[in-house]
Amino acid sequence: QVQLVESGGGLVQAGGSLRLSCAASGRTFSNFAVGWFRQAPGKEREFVATISRSGASTLYAHSVKGRFTISRDNAKNTMYLQMNSLKPEDTAIYYCAADETWRGYDARQYAYWGQGTQVTVSS
Repeated sequence: QVQLVESGGGLVQAGGSLRLSCAASGRTFSNFAVGWFRQAPGKEREFVATISRSGASTLYAHSVKGRFTISRDNAKNTMYLQMNSLKPEDTAIYYCAADETWRGYDARQYAYWGQGTQVTVSS
């Protein structure tokens, strides 16, 4: 088991920035590929970004590429999502997810999930 706790969400104006964190506990963090997903009201959960266990490989959704950066610090058992140039359509609950296997963009394949953190971008 691995426990995931997100933080860093909040209200920001369009064009602003936020950095989300996902703190992991319970098992060796570096054994897990991790990712970020988001869910807006009335919509399905969608892929945002993922990073491999070592941090050497990343994958982004087209809608956030060039604006968001995923990273991890295995020594601190923490993953991050730096979000720049935020848009109102980025408004959603952001979830971090983990799995021992690289799962890419498929949310159904991730075994562990956090509770989410709300990000609201005003226009």
